[in-house]
Amino acid sequence: MRIVFMGTPEFAVPSLESLVNSKYEVVMVVTQPDKPKGRGYKVCCPPVKQFAMSKGLPVFQPEKIGEPSAVRKLAEKNPDLFVTCAFGQFLTTDVLNIPKYGTVNVHASLLPKYRGAAPINWAIINGEKKTGITTMMTVLKMDAGDILLQEEIEINDDMTAGQLHDRMSVLGAELLIKTIRKIEEGTIERIPQNESEVTFASRITGMTGKIDWNSTARQIHNLVRGTNPWPGAFSFFKGERMRIWKTRILNETKTPELKPGTILEITKEGFTVQTGGGLILVSEIQCDNSKRLTTCQYVCGHCVNVGDCFGE
Repeated sequence: MRIVFMGTPEFAVPSLESLVNSKYEVVMVVTQPDKPKGRGYKVCCPPVKQFAMSKGLPVFQPEKIGEPSAVRKLAEKNPDLFVTCAFGQFLTTDVLNIPKYGTVNVHASLLPKYRGAAPINWAIINGEKKTGITTMMTVLKMDAGDILLQEEIEINDDMTAGQLHDRMSVLGAELLIKTIRKIEEGTIERIPQNESEVTFASRITGMTGKIDWNSTARQIHNLVRGTNPWPGAFSFFKGERMRIWKTRILNETKTPELKPGTILEITKEGFTVQTGGGLILVSEIQCDNSKRLTTCQYVCGHCVNVGDCFGE
């Protein structure tokens, strides 16, 4: 089976690698154009391109996948199947009509929940206990195609978005091969999505991680995990922005006696902080233009007292 793979970030690399190591033929890799990155705005190529080049695979980086010249180049490869995984562009009708078996997408949620750009982050932020990978047929509407296969994964109370991302990228690669095998055998079943159960996972921005201390300890803990490693949960402390990287729920029932965000206790383990519902331990922080520190390290060089308040 001749396959054109379309993907861009690190999440997509294991899926491409699984195809390269399979019996299937990857005839082209399509990814987003190189972009400037970092403080020096050095032009960097996407992780999928880096991997493809290391394997000697032809790489195509169209600005718009639906342009006539791009459609012609894809059609020239005479593909049996397109595979997309976090590609980052919508496929047009002209593109979707090219491959014999259609286009399979690897999506990081249990559809129809969490359609959209950031399903891993929002599953954790919203306190889900499980999520999973879905392979689906791509249609013009975002993440709305028929479900092919799904596999669940549990989310424990301390798992970060980065940790879940890494586990799910491997699971997605495994499920992709199972899906293509069933397509080839003619045994795949297509299950329409229940539109009444659809939820969306909007794009994460730098402001997504802003902590509202009136939220419960559970909600804040989930926000910290769900925005780690990017963009990071943050608050202000004595006029300085402070990212909070690690927390632990101490109590979920204690009602506020002081303003939410107030430090109630300082120990070697961290700051005990009042929230809008319960107490939370803050144990790892990072100020702008500084490195990550445990709270114990931070208090060695900064004045922190019981009664000081986050968010001010």
